[in-house]
Amino acid sequence: MIHQTRLALSTQGYRHIQDITQAVTEIVIRSGVQTGVVHLFNIGSTAALGTIEFEPGLQTDFPDLLDRLVPPSCEYEHEQTWHDGNGHSHLQASLLGASLCVPIAHNRPLLGTWQQIFHLECDNKPRSREVVVTIIGD
Repeated sequence: MIHQTRLALSTQGYRHIQDITQAVTEIVIRSGVQTGVVHLFNIGSTAALGTIEFEPGLQTDFPDLLDRLVPPSCEYEHEQTWHDGNGHSHLQASLLGASLCVPIAHNRPLLGTWQQIFHLECDNKPRSREVVVTIIGD
């Protein structure tokens, strides 16, 4: 069985991190798949997906880490082409990745107790986002 849908998100702009675990879980439950995989893909090149313990400290620490690795204040060649101030956004999102796969067991995403699925906005402005959720299994 294959089930696909899109999850619509609105972001507040740069560094906005959202816990999408419940939304993904609801989609998995509705699919009826008991065993399989849920694949998530962010449409767009300036946002990312991953897993983390979604608590206030890490909601700050994680974007802080990205800013140290790929500082927004640096000059990037991307700016020479587009002059849109988001060279760091593309690099941060690419570093993290646009997709995530999570196994499904007993009609639920198989996640650890302290593991949630997040969407991180890396662009320098609020955005409307779509995450394609594809479920494959029995």
